[in-house]
Amino acid sequence: MLQLSQCKLPYQEESEEKLRKKVAKTIRVSEGQIYGLEIVRKSIDARKKPDIYYTYTVRFTTDREDKVLQQNRNNNNLTKVHKQPSLLSSIRHSAKRKERVLVVGAGPAGLFCAYYLSLCGFSPTVIERGAPMDERMEDVEAFWRDGVLNPESNVSFGEGGAGTFSDGKLNTGVKDKTGRKQFILESFVRFGAGESILYDAKPHIGTDVLQKVIVNMRKEMERQGCQFHFHTKMERVQTDANKVTGIFVKDEKGEEKRMPCESLIVAIGHSARDTFSMLYQTGMYMTAKPFAVGVRVQHRQYDIDMAQYGVCDKKLPASPYKCVGKTTDGRSVYSFCMCPGGYVVNASSEKGGLVVNGMSNEARDSGYANSAIVITVEPKDFPEEGPLAGVDFQRQYEKKVYDLCQGQIPVQRFVDFCKNKVTTEPGKVKPCVKGKWQYANLRKALPNFVVNGMIEGMEQFDKKIEGFANEDTLLLGFESRTSSPVRLERKEDFQSVSWRGVYPCGEGAGYAGGIMSAAMDGLRVAMKIQENCAMEEQNAFANKR
Repeated sequence: MLQLSQCKLPYQEESEEKLRKKVAKTIRVSEGQIYGLEIVRKSIDARKKPDIYYTYTVRFTTDREDKVLQQNRNNNNLTKVHKQPSLLSSIRHSAKRKERVLVVGAGPAGLFCAYYLSLCGFSPTVIERGAPMDERMEDVEAFWRDGVLNPESNVSFGEGGAGTFSDGKLNTGVKDKTGRKQFILESFVRFGAGESILYDAKPHIGTDVLQKVIVNMRKEMERQGCQFHFHTKMERVQTDANKVTGIFVKDEKGEEKRMPCESLIVAIGHSARDTFSMLYQTGMYMTAKPFAVGVRVQHRQYDIDMAQYGVCDKKLPASPYKCVGKTTDGRSVYSFCMCPGGYVVNASSEKGGLVVNGMSNEARDSGYANSAIVITVEPKDFPEEGPLAGVDFQRQYEKKVYDLCQGQIPVQRFVDFCKNKVTTEPGKVKPCVKGKWQYANLRKALPNFVVNGMIEGMEQFDKKIEGFANEDTLLLGFESRTSSPVRLERKEDFQSVSWRGVYPCGEGAGYAGGIMSAAMDGLRVAMKIQENCAMEEQNAFANKR
């Protein structure tokens, strides 16, 4: 099998036929000699806008491959490769295992941990404090429409986790030599996502598709023997000699019961503040960690496309962007969770506090682009001490922003933000929001370092993306849940430093930052549990002999 990289086509000519012709011409063979053409990677090259190209890496077979390689020996982009077996194909299916595994949290980390274990013969039980998908969707839509929050079923809590209401990005900077990333992508495709995520340089699913994928995944897991308990919240952990023996939960009827286990995966999200507090009071060792806060910025997607591509064409996907800068006080300021063609959504999970997030559907066709512009927060910024001080910091400003507009999302033009005055007149950019909103002066509710960082960052980004900080740009706040403010400390074997058999993982535990990295961390934990059980079985068998 041969692999050809840096194969470029003008975006207007994108088609399998044109790609095959390009490959054949590049390596000097006939089109009929290209067999099994497979796209490995596809990205957009907009460096010479408005001349935009798709850049491909492809794999294929052809006649007399060694001779073709010899004929193209000066082309460093053509190599011979061997397709590696997937992680899925390497899973050793075995008889049902007796190990009782409890997974707390049905977000990406918890779901993929349980899914992998179910394929290995385990029958894990997943508990989730929120609702199953259909019910959760009704609760979220009701909140956006009427402003009545369900603290246990919302954008943060429920089947699929907080990432369910996001852009559904699946790219990550986590290095992976074990095939976990490909396993996750292949699983998403298996359960209903488009195959393009297998090769897109910046893959995304979108909220509308992700909701269906998660449900399909859960149903398959149930067929494999997994049990799901929604509206079920972990109340406390039971241990004996620093080894977990079970947990006590409260179900939707308010009744408490004990669930025994040998392994407990703590895959709570970054908003499970009451659970952080319970674990800390129970004796789990955790530390405060840095995170970032800021506001959402919103532009017309047309303006972002023109700035990034130099052209606005429906044949091109809605353009993303990524911005990174530095403030005069030494803090990092950067864009986070950019949503092309998306919406700003009210993502509050606690009464009396307001949080926003960004969300896109698969089509990314809202006509507006948004991202969080955030400034780093260090533990030294927290007014209190202790591992939960970051939670107190977040709550303090979430309440201030909530009070600013009585629970509605505050919206302000950037020009008014700089002048420290309430926005009274709309500009060209209209609020594209899920939830109620109101014009306000966000500066009144934000810490000074965020205000200064926003202004400095926006001015820096305007030099990279024309019009980024124009007078029509909208600011919507408050974005405070960029990552967990705590880390549930674990050892090299992924077990808690406090209790054996407890495995903190995912974004809430402080080991991930997005759907893909959280899912990969869940897989990492599952693989370690499988490895430990296999080793115990081997030792038991050896002792019998």
